[in-house]
Amino acid sequence: MRRDLCLLEQFGPLLDCRTGSLRIDDPGITELTVRDRLIRNLLKIRPKRGWPIFLRLNRAQREYSARCGKRNIVLKARQVGITTYVAARFFIQTITHPGTLTVQVAHSDDSAQVIFNTVHRFWENLPKAVKAGALVKSRSNMRQIVFPRIDSEYRVETADENAGRGMTIHNLHCSEVSRWPRDGQETLASLRAAVVPDGEIVLESTPNGAAGLFYEEWQTAEEHGYTKHFFPWWYEPSYREKLKKPLEPFSDEERELVAQYGLLDEQIAWRRTRWQVLRDLASQEYAEDPVSCFLASGECVFDMAAVDQAVARAGKVVESQDNGRQTVWFPANRGEQWQYIIGVDTAGGGSEGDYACAQVIERKMGLQCSELHGHFPPFELAKRIVNLGRMYNDALIAVERNNHGYGVLAHLRDMHYENLFEQGGQLGWLTSAASRPAMIENLAAVLVAQPELFHSLRLLGEMRTFVRRADGNAAAAEGAHDDCVMALAIALAVRREDAGRVVRKRPLELGCLVV
Repeated sequence: MRRDLCLLEQFGPLLDCRTGSLRIDDPGITELTVRDRLIRNLLKIRPKRGWPIFLRLNRAQREYSARCGKRNIVLKARQVGITTYVAARFFIQTITHPGTLTVQVAHSDDSAQVIFNTVHRFWENLPKAVKAGALVKSRSNMRQIVFPRIDSEYRVETADENAGRGMTIHNLHCSEVSRWPRDGQETLASLRAAVVPDGEIVLESTPNGAAGLFYEEWQTAEEHGYTKHFFPWWYEPSYREKLKKPLEPFSDEERELVAQYGLLDEQIAWRRTRWQVLRDLASQEYAEDPVSCFLASGECVFDMAAVDQAVARAGKVVESQDNGRQTVWFPANRGEQWQYIIGVDTAGGGSEGDYACAQVIERKMGLQCSELHGHFPPFELAKRIVNLGRMYNDALIAVERNNHGYGVLAHLRDMHYENLFEQGGQLGWLTSAASRPAMIENLAAVLVAQPELFHSLRLLGEMRTFVRRADGNAAAAEGAHDDCVMALAIALAVRREDAGRVVRKRPLELGCLVV
């Protein structure tokens, strides 16, 4: 027993070391970690048919292993193996690091039991000498395994108000977060607070609508230091269908998937069958991209086909600062002929409230060039907007003067930024019951006419959740945000409105935008 204990402890510090080449399919992943080799050689799973077999890492599992950090969020299609792999990672971590507490939290009792059965199967199929020695268990009930000789414990719980209470957690896996109960936000906050500073956290889920806890976590992941992982349905090798006859001509959508991801005819055939059965829910259950898989409830204000076109044409980010809070697609062109407008939607700055957002567009074409997005109090927001304005040739800044906007405008005046939009003799843009519908309709029309102007996936995600409610008003779906939408709507409305220049009195060119 003592020899086994020493051996397990020796593996602990080496788990993430790479151990040499291995024949695998993914380019760029040519080595396995010590942890993954232990998984391959020690842990067994139950396949869809037959007796338990050793866990052989699939594409999604290998990619996750290669990219994961201490804080991770996973958006995935159904049954690509991530829940099983995270359980395996954490099981190895638990048995090689004495004094470790690992907690996996599922959305339902049934799912928690399935996960616990997987973990218990790992233990059951270990060598008998290890099970009777170093890893003898003193308890294995209520979805809990305790290893007294290494003072470690593995728990699988259900997402409720008691999950994680009174614990000090080293490894936390939150499964199917999009399907957690209504008070899931409090549960997640409590669980996070229980994780030690150098502990590992994984938030994982299939999508379930463009609002709610997991949607919010995915949208703000980079801001909070989380590594984002996306695994589409074709990562699962069994998602194929035998061809009885040649496929009919591919649709434009199918041709794009084949061209972009190299899908086989058998995969396209499988996809056709699933889409015929599930219809509108197919893109949610079997995600193909990290934007369209989130479905909005209600009648969407913006044309979804145009949003899809914009997503497909979105340019690459050339610069990202401050954990993704400031993103640049097109840096400023120098010269008197290049002019820019910044639309600003303000907020109070609290970490749990609405976001503030600033959108930079090029005046002549209306091209989205940069985006600032985050929780900023008025003074901090004003400083960042000034820096953004200077970066873009002293851009015309149009701040929504409603609510917190007055404070931001006051700070901008104190900072002596001169090129501020003025309307009706007052600084700033007023969003009112009269102006708001026109702003939104103008943005919607521009999107349809020129989807190539839009590049922010955050913005396009908000467009998917911007719905027409029962009372006829257009707003973000419950639990979603519209800060990026409103900031860009302001910028385009100012571009349309030939007024308000404080310093430069040149006329506003309408270019090719729909007004």
